[in-house]
Amino acid sequence: MKMMKKIYLIIVVAVAVALSSCTEKKFHIQGVITEAEDSVLYLDNLGLDGPVTVDSTVLDADGEFSFSGKGVSAPEFYRLRIARRIINVSIDSTETVEIHASYPTMTSGYEVSGSENCAVIKELVTKQLNLQASITALTKQYELPTEVVRDSIMAMIETYRTDVRMNYIYKAPMKAYSYFALFQAINGQLIFNPRENREDIRAFGAVATSWDTYYPGSVRGENLHNIAIESMKNMRIVENNRASQQIDASKISVTNIIDIALTDNRGAVRRLTDLSGKVVLLDFHAFSMDGSRDRIVLLRELYNKYHAQGLEIYQVSVDSDEHFWKQQTDALPWISVRDAAGVTSENIANYNVQSIPTFFLIDRTNSIHKRDAEIKDVEEEIKKLL
Repeated sequence: MKMMKKIYLIIVVAVAVALSSCTEKKFHIQGVITEAEDSVLYLDNLGLDGPVTVDSTVLDADGEFSFSGKGVSAPEFYRLRIARRIINVSIDSTETVEIHASYPTMTSGYEVSGSENCAVIKELVTKQLNLQASITALTKQYELPTEVVRDSIMAMIETYRTDVRMNYIYKAPMKAYSYFALFQAINGQLIFNPRENREDIRAFGAVATSWDTYYPGSVRGENLHNIAIESMKNMRIVENNRASQQIDASKISVTNIIDIALTDNRGAVRRLTDLSGKVVLLDFHAFSMDGSRDRIVLLRELYNKYHAQGLEIYQVSVDSDEHFWKQQTDALPWISVRDAAGVTSENIANYNVQSIPTFFLIDRTNSIHKRDAEIKDVEEEIKKLL
């Protein structure tokens, strides 16, 4: 009898495992690569720490291949690789991507279906390869002066950046291909360099803020935020050094605080310095991020309890979707403004905001009292200032 129970238990477990494996959501990358018999085709995951091989297969004469993996909640990036030839692939959820190619021309001559992102990535790769070819041809014009060649190359790259920013990234920053575009390179150097170019910082920030809305909490989105914020800090350091580290007096009010002037959810311009005489909780926030609802509940409790005694909340949203922001703030009783520049804004840089959300307490003289990292009990700090 005991033996029968054990056998029954084993069967139940086996069936459960089988059902689980059948219902698990997966993505698929499949197709044909000809003229590559006996070659090893690798599938590499392009993680933040570098490429990692996750699967491989030896191609036979017909060149058919099929890879699969666990479905993803935010876009992920892979590449098909034979020797030094690659095909870039993005995966969004559980889609099936179909690829047909010939090994000698697989890097740009492939056909792809089943994924809009992968189709546009192919466009971007083709543009990149054309740019590379133009630059290489120019460097072989030995009769041209070095400075002419250099200036021409810089002009080509700037034209490329402008095209990709305006026609791909800014049009659809939530797309996987926009993320992919940010990390394209020529001769090992990033085409978009947020450490040296303010427009490139805005491009990184646009994608980061959009990914907060569509893929909240994603590792890649958070990484973009870090890049944008760090680049803005570095840019400001460089600019300050160029200006002999002189502070722009027009940005500092007589109350020793850097002013913020943004439009609220009712269409009125609200200035932080107009709140002199009140205790202000200055909050940098994104309603699209995980945990936003709980944070708003806590702020509402503080506001309801201390507003009559002189507490005001000045909340700066960095959400990319204006309509979404207005919906989220429609019933809030405090000052709700939105910074359309997102994490790349001067307000973020001026207040050295390292992460979202971040808040500051400002005293009645309109001077910063403490930032969140210095506060153990925000309610006690508010009561001290009141």
